[in-house]
Amino acid sequence: MKVGLFIPCYVDQFYPGAAIATLQLLEKLGVDVTYPPNQTCCGQPMANSGFEHLTGGCNDLFIKNFAGFDYVVAPSGSCVLHIKEHLHGDADPQETINHKVYELTEFLTDVLKVKSLPAKFPHKVGMHQSCHGQRGLHLSQMTELAAPEYSKPGSLLNMVEGIELIPLNRKDECCGFGGTFCVAEEAVSVKMGKDRVADHLEHGAEYITGVDMSCLMHMEGILNRQGSKVKVLHIAEILNAG
Repeated sequence: MKVGLFIPCYVDQFYPGAAIATLQLLEKLGVDVTYPPNQTCCGQPMANSGFEHLTGGCNDLFIKNFAGFDYVVAPSGSCVLHIKEHLHGDADPQETINHKVYELTEFLTDVLKVKSLPAKFPHKVGMHQSCHGQRGLHLSQMTELAAPEYSKPGSLLNMVEGIELIPLNRKDECCGFGGTFCVAEEAVSVKMGKDRVADHLEHGAEYITGVDMSCLMHMEGILNRQGSKVKVLHIAEILNAG
């Protein structure tokens, strides 16, 4: 299979380690990965701010960059959900690439069907389940539903040697980032982030991980301002560790 690697703009600019880990992990698993160098933002920030009608250029460029691949994989649940639900170009949506776009852990679980990983990470880790991934992509079960529990990111982390996934009081609570929400509703966003961080700290986390670097960036800012030694890492960096 030929896989196109889509790297969100904030990962490219602020957390390139997450992008590199994603590439290395896919290559370790035998995937033929290509990074189209002309890719830019998927248009989600504009759409979230009410300007989806101005994202035509983003949509057309995305389709041009990735139409030739069997799959498109990205280390971001929020960007993947936006593309799946909002990408449209001159062609009929069913003839574009929405259905070929996968978040990383979704791709590893549903397409590659990974059963083991050569990774080692001997630390206590709290896993943050981002809203877009959980409620939009269904990467994990929602606790308010009377349904069997599952977690695609969690199942992959449990394959990592030495890792201790800590319990949380409210494991699927929003961190408060919400893209442009953290700008428009700063005070609410910060309070939600502090509550989310406190849950991890209470249970002794050394690291906080997740599938969305944007949520982790929000919590990292709070941790740094609190003088905490707890670090954040994208899940790809843990699955690729060792």
